[in-house]
Amino acid sequence: MWGLRLRMWLLVTLLFGIIYALVVVIGKSFFQFGGFTFYLAISFAMMFIQYMLGPKIVEWSMRVKYIKRQDDPRLFGLVESLARRANIPMPRIGIAQIQIPNAFAFGRSLKDGRVCVTSGIMQLLNEEELSAVLGHELSHLKNRDVLTITLLSVIPMIMYRIAWQFLFYGRRRDEKGSNTLLIGVAAFLFYFITNLLVLYASRIREYFADRGSVALGNKPQALASSLYKLVYGSARLNNESLKETEGLKAFFLNDPSQAKKELRELAQLDIDKSGAIDSSELELLRNSNIRLGFGDKLMELLSTHPNMLKRIKKLSEYSN
Repeated sequence: MWGLRLRMWLLVTLLFGIIYALVVVIGKSFFQFGGFTFYLAISFAMMFIQYMLGPKIVEWSMRVKYIKRQDDPRLFGLVESLARRANIPMPRIGIAQIQIPNAFAFGRSLKDGRVCVTSGIMQLLNEEELSAVLGHELSHLKNRDVLTITLLSVIPMIMYRIAWQFLFYGRRRDEKGSNTLLIGVAAFLFYFITNLLVLYASRIREYFADRGSVALGNKPQALASSLYKLVYGSARLNNESLKETEGLKAFFLNDPSQAKKELRELAQLDIDKSGAIDSSELELLRNSNIRLGFGDKLMELLSTHPNMLKRIKKLSEYSN
């Protein structure tokens, strides 16, 4: 756990170090920021708008309908129990009217937390597995992951604005001999790098939330089994169903667009072909070595979620 925390702290330090260094370089090169200041302001304004309007956009895109205790006592009771254990305010509970079996959490703060499941997940998981999934999502709320990723995401946005300003609108050389083209190229390079770092931060947050679910009393095999079932459920859907939430898949427990590929990898874990992963199957994975090919490593590098086989392997190392 401390290894993940250390990586996250180093990552945040690096990301803000990059933006600070580039702003200092530009500040020393130019007495007036001109258009740069304007684009910097736009980036922060866009982040603020995203932060304020994000929940409404998610609700509309996912077709979320909020429920009360009498609407679904089992679901309400599970969330209530987990929220009490996590020592966080009771979030609003919603059901998203989409076929993809999954769950997600969002909100501007702990007091504004919302936990949602899709209509496709309710008949797929048993109570232990559903509790493990909800524990993962409540851990995202407790860790303030939505706010963290929103703040970090503004850094690539700033890099892009700087690159655009100096590559296409800045003069190649100003009266003091500063090379605006070089600054623009450097900013574009940092835009690409910081994008990768934000994706890496997102993957770390998924590991945190998995660990958090176990810390709330859920069994590692229950979360591993639910991940397997979510992959299987998504792999059965047609491409049109998957495309309807393409822009919001970062909110999900796993990436539905990778389900068909992940299912081929995970099928080897289900030794008894029961459609679930039990404790003995998870123990076998714990004692085995996983080696990812170049293509798998590259795909993970560009993804908001960890490689599923690695992720379940990590779960096998946890114990209640």
